[in-house]
Amino acid sequence: MNVLKLFLLVGLLSVFQVHAQIQKPFESLDVFQLEYADDPQISPNGDHVVYRRTGFDIMKDKSKGDLWMVSTSEEKKHYKLTGREENESSARWSPSGDRIAFVSSGDSGSEIFVYWMANGALAKLTQLENSPSNIAWSPDGKHIAFSMKVDAKAPVLAKMPEKPKDAKWAEAPRITDRLKHEADGAGYLKPGFNHIFTISAEGGAPRQLTSGDFNHGGSLSWGANGANIYFSANRNEDWEYDFRNSEVYSVGTQTGVINALTDANGPDGSPQVSPDGKHIAYLGFVDKVQTYQTRKLQLMNIDGSEKKVLTLKIDRSISDAVWARDSKGLYVQYNDLGLTKLGYLDLSGNLTELVDNVGGTTLGRPYASGSFSVSNNGNIAYTLSKTDRPADVAVLSKRGKTPEVLTALNEDLLNYRTMGEVEEIWYTSTVDGRKVQGWVVYPPNHNKSQPAPLLVENHGGPILNYGPHFSAEIQLYAAAGYVVFYPNPRGSTSYGEEFGNLLYNNYPGEDYNDVMDGVHELVNKGVADKEHLYVTGGSAGGIMTAWIIGKNNEFKAAVVAKPVMNWISKTLVADNYYGYANSRYPGQPWENFENYWKFSPLSLVGNVETPTMVMVGMDDLRTPPSEAKQLYHALKLRKIETVLVEIPEASHGIAARPSNLITKVAHTLAWFEKYK
Repeated sequence: MNVLKLFLLVGLLSVFQVHAQIQKPFESLDVFQLEYADDPQISPNGDHVVYRRTGFDIMKDKSKGDLWMVSTSEEKKHYKLTGREENESSARWSPSGDRIAFVSSGDSGSEIFVYWMANGALAKLTQLENSPSNIAWSPDGKHIAFSMKVDAKAPVLAKMPEKPKDAKWAEAPRITDRLKHEADGAGYLKPGFNHIFTISAEGGAPRQLTSGDFNHGGSLSWGANGANIYFSANRNEDWEYDFRNSEVYSVGTQTGVINALTDANGPDGSPQVSPDGKHIAYLGFVDKVQTYQTRKLQLMNIDGSEKKVLTLKIDRSISDAVWARDSKGLYVQYNDLGLTKLGYLDLSGNLTELVDNVGGTTLGRPYASGSFSVSNNGNIAYTLSKTDRPADVAVLSKRGKTPEVLTALNEDLLNYRTMGEVEEIWYTSTVDGRKVQGWVVYPPNHNKSQPAPLLVENHGGPILNYGPHFSAEIQLYAAAGYVVFYPNPRGSTSYGEEFGNLLYNNYPGEDYNDVMDGVHELVNKGVADKEHLYVTGGSAGGIMTAWIIGKNNEFKAAVVAKPVMNWISKTLVADNYYGYANSRYPGQPWENFENYWKFSPLSLVGNVETPTMVMVGMDDLRTPPSEAKQLYHALKLRKIETVLVEIPEASHGIAARPSNLITKVAHTLAWFEKYK
């Protein structure tokens, strides 16, 4: 070997050694360093994208989002939109692209601001009672529409005597007479109704367009001539109890006259007026009152006539739709077999797939997510999903086939981490021969010829889906040496309506078999060590985990997070208590006691032998702590190894704060390590 070759070899070895030294597995504290792009809005001419860049404050233990701008030219200029240090969101371009309206939130409240592209000038337009949402520019750029809650007074039942001067009496009781009076993550909902407003784009007094004791909102769409704004609401007399229903309405911007344009029994919403002003596209379906129904993209004339369904050929839910500039079709977002896709749909219902890698904006677990926007020339900006990175901004040009990635928000961190490899698997259900999808994540640098401890992560919903998206929780499990299996059993979305509705009046049901079939497949393939199986999941995943350990003793340990243990108690205590009867099980609990009990994991608790950690957020209103305690107390009475982990100031989304995500993962791993 000559000297030059020897020199080059030594150099290469040195580079490899340095690289090996700086690479390490993903760690808990890395969570605070993650960032992701969300809500990318491409300018009308396609030259720029403004997006929300979200990161985490390790000192305040919360997320913070700023608006950033990136150019689509070769220069790729990338900069923070304003010098403000408040939370910024909901950026929307004016029709001409000369201004950006957005919402800024701080200690003093949330307001609408406008940014001028020409000189970087910034102005606050509003001083509002509550937070604005759904901002939308008028076609001429002179006005901005938005929706906002208008407060109302709570009912008063009794007149209290006047207290003595300086007396310190207890606070007045909180009284409500509403069907929906609380919401997980928000707590008690103050009385009031959501209404639609407009304000001059140059500032001034907001003008309320809608009235009455109804909630108006969702996405707002101006008519082409600015005379009407289109929105969704339920203005039926019995709207509180008719909660599955909504219609598309118009409201006159000068007259305030409201007209209903749809009348089908079901949720009609997200209206979008075509650029030529002739049609309205909207999402909805005729409600058959079942567990899962796909949202259809529908079309009608601007006056509500000649309605038709555009997606009859597509057995997938449409989550968003944006008109093409020529009004001859729409760009749509949908989930298909665990992937979130964008496609172009013409007015004859023919779909052309464009990209299949949208997502990356849910950092905890690998759920479907993401969003997109379209420029006048047909270029699409969207959140790009990868298995080993949170979302970046990508642009697909109308003439291109390969998206161009404009940002690299996590390269300074994740380039120096060895991430777990994500692999899709398909296997056959032993129940009915259906093909079932799942994903396997291997520990960093894992030798696939060696079986490893298996950690099963069951998804929530259950009407949701996991996909090949970045997940901090999954990566931390893999970094701890576990092969992680996360399946999409029956009841999951993205397979179509029939598959998702297999849990109707049958939940938990054969979705249990689908999960276990996947576990056995991985054991038989030598991927998983059958002597070291572990299972967890949250919400519906917690239900499945509790159901699994009530059905078998194959797992060394389990962590049941935020479960429903008793459908009778849950259905009458949770924040969404009014929404279960008939869509989940026939009738109310007192009308069908035996059926509600049959599907309650608590009915199987006498079979449980698996050491079980029970975890719940102390402020959880969706699956209240009383549900978790029923499992914990039952296991304690049976002297089964168990522990209750209650997380303070955490709602159903336990991992909303970065430290709680770390807490959740750390306690799960600590419990499993105890039984290795």
